[in-house]
Order: sequence, then C-alpha cells, then structure tokens
Amino acid sequence: MTGSITHPGPATSDARERILAAAYELFSRKGIRAVGVDTIISHADVAKMTFYRQFRSKDDLVLAFLRRREEQWTFEWLATQVKRRATAPAEQLLAIFDVFDEWFQRDDFEGCSFINVLLETFEQRHPVREASTRHLANIRVFLRQLAEEAGIRDADDFARKWHILMKGSIVAAGEGDKLAARRAQDVGRLLLSAGLS
Repeated sequence: MTGSITHPGPATSDARERILAAAYELFSRKGIRAVGVDTIISHADVAKMTFYRQFRSKDDLVLAFLRRREEQWTFEWLATQVKRRATAPAEQLLAIFDVFDEWFQRDDFEGCSFINVLLETFEQRHPVREASTRHLANIRVFLRQLAEEAGIRDADDFARKWHILMKGSIVAAGEGDKLAARRAQDVGRLLLSAGLS
C-alpha cells in the first residue's frame, strides 16, 4: 500500500501567513520575550493546534520572523531605497543614513529586530541568536559590496565600521535622538574620506 503525499491547501498556507504576519507585527514592536504564543494565536485568530501544525515551537516562528524581516527590511526596503536615492556606491553608503533619517522620524519606528533579538537571547549557541548574527552579517555583505565598488582598500574592515555606525544610530534613535542618522552620516563622511584616500 502506498501513502499519498498531501500538499498544504489554501487554508493551511493562509493560517501560516496569518500567524507569521501577527508575529511580525508583535515581535517587531514588542520583542520576542514579551510576546507569548497565546498572544500570537489570538492576534492571528487561529487555534492552538493550527499554530503547532505550522510551527513546532515559538523558536521556529522566531526564525521564520527573522527570515521575513531580512526579506522585507534589509532587501525590499533598505537596499531598494538606498539604490533609488543614489547611483555611485560611495553615495549609496551615505544614502543609508538618509533612509534611516526618515525612518527615525516615524511614530512607528521600532528599531532593529536583529539587534533586539540578539540582545534578548542570552544563550550563545541558541539557534535564534545564531540566526540574528547571520542576518546582521548579511547586512555587512551588502556594505562590503558597496565599499568594494567604491574602491575602498579594506572593504571588510570598512563594512564593519560602517555597520557600527548604522547600529549605533538605531540605538541612539531608540533613546530618542531624532537626529541620530544625520550625526552618523557626518561621521560616515569622515570614514568614507579616509577609506578612499
């Protein structure tokens, strides 16, 4: 007797999407520790059994959230906006802070989920912490590529320094400094000038 392969139907994929959308909104705004599974289930309007059919654990959901955050925040939003604002790689690096400046002025500014999750997960080898670290490293890949295209000699070192500026400005904005991106851009100009000389 052969078993039949069952494919998820529209109801299954719809439930998964509702759960992930609810998690995205809640985790982005409140962090992963403050939001429990029951809150996500209620927000997504699904049964508990449906939740666990889609995600084996809260950690699995957090990992899916981080992947979606990378797709939507890093690639669809940040990289796209930067490339719209400037064509030259050096100018694109500076444009990151123009994009951030608009983001920091918004009432719904929520900070960087990768940083937040990293700081909320204390166990060094925890899969969620490791995923956050990977997603942050992928931002540096984008920065390193721009640095190489701009002709900066040590593109990796430059990307790490630029990323520190980015992360620092996000934290400063979270503290209430609405001008954090502009201040970071001023420092960035100095760093860029040194890297190009």
